[in-house]
Parts: sequence; C-alpha cells; structure tokens
Amino acid sequence: MRPELTDWLARGRYFEHDGQRTFYIREGSGPTLLLIHGYPFNSYDWHRIWPDLTAHYDVIAPDMLGMGFSDKPIRHTYSVLEHATRHDALLRQLDVPHTLLLAHDLGVSVAQELLARRVDGAEVPGIDAVVFLNGGLFAEAYRPRLVQKLLTSPLGNIAGPLMTDGLVKASVREMFGPATKPTDDEMRVLLEVLFYNRGRFVSHLVGRFIDERVTFRDRWAEPLVHATVPMRMINGSLDPNSGAHMAARYREIVPNPDIVSLPEIGHWPQLEDPRGVFEAAHAFLQQNSGD
Repeated sequence: MRPELTDWLARGRYFEHDGQRTFYIREGSGPTLLLIHGYPFNSYDWHRIWPDLTAHYDVIAPDMLGMGFSDKPIRHTYSVLEHATRHDALLRQLDVPHTLLLAHDLGVSVAQELLARRVDGAEVPGIDAVVFLNGGLFAEAYRPRLVQKLLTSPLGNIAGPLMTDGLVKASVREMFGPATKPTDDEMRVLLEVLFYNRGRFVSHLVGRFIDERVTFRDRWAEPLVHATVPMRMINGSLDPNSGAHMAARYREIVPNPDIVSLPEIGHWPQLEDPRGVFEAAHAFLQQNSGD
C-alpha cells in the first residue's frame, strides 16, 4: 500500500455495526463536523482539506460500507438508507449529540436521508448545518456518466469486475476541471483505494444508489425545500455530473439559496480547490455551530 494510505489507515479505527466493520478517522477539536464522502473512493478524498478542518473542528470521517477501508461484503444489498443508518449509529457510538455536516457526491444523498429522518421525527443526532459539495441533490438534474449507467445496469455484475485501470482513470479525469485533473501518481492512489480488499467486485453494487435518487427524490428534496437546517452549496461549475446545472436547479427549488460557485472546478472541489472549499465552508459552519 502507498505510504500516504498506510498512514491514513493507521490513524483510524473501526466501528462494528450489524456484523460489518466501518473504518473511520477522528481528529481535531472544536464543534463536531461529520464528513460524508462520495462514490467510488473514501474518506481519503478529504485529505487536502483535512489540516484546515481539524484545526477548527472535531472531524469524524468514516468510509462507507463497500468502499475504502471498510468491509466490502459481496453478497450484500447496498443502499443510501443503510449508509445513513451506519452514520447515525457511529455518531451514537461516539456519543455525539449534534453535528455539522459536509457531504459530497453519494454523501449528499446520505445527508438528505439524515435530514429526512429529522423531518419524520426520528430520534437521530441533531444536525446544526449542512454544506453540500457536488452531488445529485435532485434526480431530474443529475447526469450520471456512461460508465455509471453501465455499472448499474443488468450488465454491471459482469462489467464491474472487468473494469480496467485505464477506463477508471478516464472516467474519473473526465469529472475534474481542465486545469485541476489528477496526476498519474494521484490516480494510482485513488485506484488503490477503489480496489482495496476486493473493491473491484463490489463497486458496481455500491453504485446502484443512483436508482435510489429517483425512488426517493421527493423524500430527499423535502428537507431542502423547507430548509429544516441552515444549508450552503459549494459547487464546482464544470462538473458534467452535478455542476452548474445542479446549482441552477438548487436555485429554482430551495428558498433563499446560499450557493458558492467555483467556476473553474469540477466534481471534486475538496481535491481541486481545497483552500477555496475550506474558506467557503468554514465561513458558513462557524456561524451555525451549535457549540
């Protein structure tokens, strides 16, 4: 394993829930901030913004089941609902009564489900405020890439394990801004995260969350439309998946929308412009912390 990943793994620990282990890393001090990463990688997506965040917050960053350093059961039905339950269970285990959220990609759907459970009146840890990075907040504006569609189709069980490194690299690089694409070395790190511990055999199963975005569209839009907590969107405009067009839809639907646009950035703002993301997120979160 590459040294940077070995170090990341060594700094974390495991939480067990329903017989499966979730890796998480917790560092820093201040108001609690839960980071919810995206698909298909893991909490290491936050490494470039990590020093700034941990200087101001008690940061908790888990790897979702089926990704990164968490368990990757092959005969398992992965879902956003389960991911949300595991994040909730982790917060309870760590005795966190309330938290701030920073979510990306798949993580925005997990955050929306956690907010929806609050609307339902469920006994869940309090959410003080949410920052959404790029992600499919509204199914009608979400534009999954061709590879995503293939992996979530009936052919996914065949195509998933056969995905070549070259195809993954091309698919990922397409999502970055033209001036912020990952280097070959950075891509090797991401691939190692993706394929760690049989990841090649489950990634297509995890990726089927895009169907849930259609199924639960109204449920997940509800807490945004009625603004149950303070929310800010930080959006990389050049993301072909959920860039400027998603920000435009957010502006149409969410009352008094708070949007920070990063015009030269793509799908991974926290990797492409870590300082810009931190400044925009911190300015908002420090105003809305419950501590």
